[in-house]
Amino acid sequence: MIVKNSEIEFEELEAKVKRKILSRGGTMMAVEVHFKKGGVGKKHSHDQHEQICYILKGEFEVEVGGETSTLKAGDSFYAGKNIEHGVKALKDSVLLDVFTPQREDFLA
Repeated sequence: MIVKNSEIEFEELEAKVKRKILSRGGTMMAVEVHFKKGGVGKKHSHDQHEQICYILKGEFEVEVGGETSTLKAGDSFYAGKNIEHGVKALKDSVLLDVFTPQREDFLA
């Protein structure tokens, strides 16, 4: 599967957060998420999904499993099943989320 980012429309999640579903197949899915400064990915956990988050641009305050850190472009985190995690954009920022299995709820 080949996916061209320029051909994918954003889905607005809230005023400061929007996403694009990129490549997906088998048990994997990649999602690009854009945050305006102050945008929040509320703390949550997944009972079925593992997630790797890679910071493409900007800076986030990140909490994973009770540990908090500031992450910048090039940094990443892993959130396993049932591990609470969330982010807050400290400036305009972009991240890449990779999930396994795919987030079927994102496709509805």
